[in-house]
Amino acid sequence: MSDLPPELARLRSSIDNIDAALVHLLAERFKCTQAVGELKAAAGLPPADPGREEEQVTRLRALADESGLDPQFAEAFLNFIIAEVIHHHENLAGSDPAPSA
Repeated sequence: MSDLPPELARLRSSIDNIDAALVHLLAERFKCTQAVGELKAAAGLPPADPGREEEQVTRLRALADESGLDPQFAEAFLNFIIAEVIHHHENLAGSDPAPSA
């Protein structure tokens, strides 16, 4: 591995650090959404909140655009996270969604 150009090694190290930060941030986010799911279940609120989800997608697309990140990618990433959060909230609420075809 010593044959790697120093710049490549430096960039890979930065990528590794960013990936670690992303994992930690996602873990923190899911701790928060877990608490939200518990509050929703206790209050009898539905697991999904389409209005809030739409606001988040719009906000994240704008942030992505401002940051030079493809807004479609940002939306797809957020939709993946939202789907997982809703799944967790459904489990907390004790409801099993109808299986998808």
